[in-house]
Amino acid sequence: MIPHHRQAVLMSDMAAAHGTSPDVKALAEEIKKAQAPEIETMSGWLNAWGEKVPTGVSMDGMGHGDGSGMPGMMDDQDMDRLGNARGNAFDTMFLTMMIEHHEGAIAMAETEKQQGSSGPAKALADDIITSQTAEITHMRTMLRTG
Repeated sequence: MIPHHRQAVLMSDMAAAHGTSPDVKALAEEIKKAQAPEIETMSGWLNAWGEKVPTGVSMDGMGHGDGSGMPGMMDDQDMDRLGNARGNAFDTMFLTMMIEHHEGAIAMAETEKQQGSSGPAKALADDIITSQTAEITHMRTMLRTG
C-alpha cells in the first residue's frame, strides 16, 4: 500500500502543475495530504516488524514483484500520458485515473480486512475504504458536471 500511496502523491503533484480546474487542484491537494500520515503509520509498522519499507512507487527488493500487480497502480506509460496531458484533457484523465487508483486501494484494503492479522492495520483498511469511496463519489460527480 505504501507504493500505492506514493503514486497518489506523484499524480497529485502532476495535478498541481498541469490541472486547470481549481476543484481538481484542491482535490489533488487533499489526496496528497492524506497520504503522508498513512505512509508514516505503515512504515512504522514495517519497521517494528523488522520488514523493509518500500521506497518509491514499486515493491522492488521486497519479494513482491515490481508493483505492477498492485490493483489500481498506473504503469510508466500511464504516468507519462498523464504527465504530458494539459488543460481539460489533463483534468479528465487525472480524475479517471485517480478513480481507478482509489478502486485499487479499496481492493487492497478489503484484502487486508479479510486476510490480515493486525488489528490496527484492519482499522486503517476500514478508514481507507471509507475515505476512498467518498473521494470516488466526489470525482465521479466532478466528471459528470465538468
